[in-house]
Amino acid sequence: MFWLLAILAYLLGSLSFAILLSRLAGRADPRISGSGNPGATNMLRVAGRKLAILTLLGDLLKGLLPVLLAKLLGFSLQQQAWLGLAAVIGHLYPLYFRFRGGKGVATAAGMLLGLYPPAALLAIAAWLLTFIMTRTSSLAALIATPLTLPLLAWQQPAALLPMCVLCGLIVWRHRSNLRDLFAGRERHF
Repeated sequence: MFWLLAILAYLLGSLSFAILLSRLAGRADPRISGSGNPGATNMLRVAGRKLAILTLLGDLLKGLLPVLLAKLLGFSLQQQAWLGLAAVIGHLYPLYFRFRGGKGVATAAGMLLGLYPPAALLAIAAWLLTFIMTRTSSLAALIATPLTLPLLAWQQPAALLPMCVLCGLIVWRHRSNLRDLFAGRERHF
């Protein structure tokens, strides 16, 4: 049952709300505009606030739903975290869109919201504070995501290994942003 849910979580994560909403609205594929990332931040740049909010909600839900379903079915916290991670991997490498996905931040936030809401609230607060201070979404994500690890290690250690993998993936997907941050070329809002 776990592996079936993992496959379903990956397939759900593979749904790119940025691409689907862009197509429905008659807009260009977000992977060829702005930053080239099919996520809420780039949707705000290239398609406006309404589609960005819808993208954010869709991406959050696809991280949240597998965790809630696993919780409902009585899976352990660690299994819930692995299933949430499967959804994030689907977002990063979507089967339906030639494995060209987003950075996984909103889907990871949905996953965290289902696993341990205080960690999600910490990440959201850190993201917002960093974004307000720097106007840089990538830097906010790179600070907020790993910041949850000490809290999880203390309160929910069973979720720590999947969350460490998640943090590694998010940093990996932001590697070009890191280069741009160090070179002073990163995009700001």
